[in-house]
Amino acid sequence: MIAPAYRPIQDYALVGDCHGSALVDRQGSIDWCCLERFDEDPVFCRVLDQKLGGFLSLTPDGESTSERAYVPSTNILRTELRTPPGRLEVIDFMPVGRAPGASVHDYVTLAAPGCLVRMIRCVEGRVGGEVRYKPSIDFARTPARLSTHALGVLADAGPALTSDITFALQRDEAVGRFDLSAGQSHWLAVSRKPVDPERLQGWLDVTTAFWREWSDYCRYDGPYREHVLRSALALKALTYAPSGAIVAAATTSLPEEIGGERNWDYRYCWLRDSAFTLHAFAALGYSGEAKRFAQFLESACTSTHPRVQIMYGINGEAQLDERRLDHLEGYEGSRPVRTGNGAHTQQQLDVYGEVLDWALLHTALGGQFGRESRQFLRGLADFIRDNWENAGQGLWEMRGPPRHHVFGKLMSWVAIDRAITLFGAEPELVRLRQQIADAVLSRGIDPGGGYLLQAFDHPDVDAAQLRAWAVNFPLPPGVFEKTIEAIRAQLGQGDFLQRYRSEDGLSGGEGAFVICSFWLVDALLACGNVSEARAMFDRLLQRANDVGLYSEELEPATGRFLGNFPQAFSHLAMIEAAVNLDLAERHGAAALRGTHADRARQGVSAIAGPRALWAAFRKTRRVGRWRSSRHSTMSS
Repeated sequence: MIAPAYRPIQDYALVGDCHGSALVDRQGSIDWCCLERFDEDPVFCRVLDQKLGGFLSLTPDGESTSERAYVPSTNILRTELRTPPGRLEVIDFMPVGRAPGASVHDYVTLAAPGCLVRMIRCVEGRVGGEVRYKPSIDFARTPARLSTHALGVLADAGPALTSDITFALQRDEAVGRFDLSAGQSHWLAVSRKPVDPERLQGWLDVTTAFWREWSDYCRYDGPYREHVLRSALALKALTYAPSGAIVAAATTSLPEEIGGERNWDYRYCWLRDSAFTLHAFAALGYSGEAKRFAQFLESACTSTHPRVQIMYGINGEAQLDERRLDHLEGYEGSRPVRTGNGAHTQQQLDVYGEVLDWALLHTALGGQFGRESRQFLRGLADFIRDNWENAGQGLWEMRGPPRHHVFGKLMSWVAIDRAITLFGAEPELVRLRQQIADAVLSRGIDPGGGYLLQAFDHPDVDAAQLRAWAVNFPLPPGVFEKTIEAIRAQLGQGDFLQRYRSEDGLSGGEGAFVICSFWLVDALLACGNVSEARAMFDRLLQRANDVGLYSEELEPATGRFLGNFPQAFSHLAMIEAAVNLDLAERHGAAALRGTHADRARQGVSAIAGPRALWAAFRKTRRVGRWRSSRHSTMSS
């Protein structure tokens, strides 16, 4: 059989259960799936090798067209396949719900059976077709050894397919036929062991109730609620419930340049990305995720204290050794495919500032840290005190020589500033804060252009400096405006920005980073250019795919998605920009001044208001109780 062409990355949609995830394309082929952990070997990986990689596909007879959407307020995907004789409805989801005994407000203690479920129903006419199942074993290094059983297909050292469709074996694939008339249906489930088909409808009910109940807590009620909620649901799906970790993306090795080598494994927890994600959750009124992440942070960082890694495994693993999977072709020939991530050994000073900035936000919204957590956070400031003058790899994880990245120095200032707020104005910290600020102002600003540089003694610009306004760093008047101008002139292509154009130790190029465009929206708002920011934000919303998801990067000219997908960075930036737009339009650019904690305090009253918050709270309590008793508790 000739392998089909690679599907565009934007053709995929995500389903997940806060443990693992899967990618489903427009025609209903599931080409990526990790069942129980985001970072495990996938049971399907055709997205990385169209010939070797496993998949679960559904192909109606004859020509067909498709239309799809998420079931409202959920991460359950509904695809409609239309053929001349009739129409099929395909429902894909991964079951998840609150653990037995969990309260209505507990969205942290989750249960999931580690299963991918597909339901197929003919809604009109008559439709026949074929289902093909090919599991991946050891990243498709080993052909699957399949056998049939009464309710499906087993794979040695691999997943089980349970289904009411009869399958025949063709080497390492199983092929089944279906022929459905209106009202008739079939089901399939992929899991580590066969599942009881009597549970499937109950799992769908529980999962629907769980996602809708979680969505009901979203406090944002601005003009972009549908888009904001979709991004929030994507971020929630990227949280690993057992530990509280938040992964950067659901995939590994989707390329930043087609045919290039910039292919990384993003199925780990970057502390910076997680802090940004929790900013977004806080702006929407979610607090449970922050409490759980605080526990993960303390647990994960214990093994490397006093140094903090930029990333950890989803159970707090510190060793994330990078290895190449050279037997795989890679997406559209983009090699190498990698697992692990060598950047876990890099020093990036900004991470310390991001974590302390989030800690201040957490406390501003009523969160608390225990004695050991406070000692850990205070230790981050001590580390910056001893290391802020060192060079590093920077926010973007360059693999060239270390530099004195200006963003790292800005965030070192943030680390000390937030420590002063959290722990008191110790004279040593106050002097250090001023010392770091003086270094940035003397060495981090281009003497001719008056804008922030990428690094000390380097003339390049960096889109990361668009965040200077958000952390409340004391820049002289006009410097930030000139920084925006320089970044747009040197890195811009329409609404899109490169991260940088300087040498980074890697060959080839990359696309425009989606997060940088949303950062530009925020920067324009901070300068009072509200109408320009809104127009740009509206255009960026049109660059999401048909189900509202973003990848890490895209090609500005074509809109083609690049990089791992879906990308937490992109979605959290979209949420933050939407919330900031709402604040600026209601109260002016002055409402954006200060720290994330300051804006969060304003958002609590400005976006919802005390009465609206109380009404929403009472409403979700009623809904939650009903659903808790009827649907949303799951037993595995």
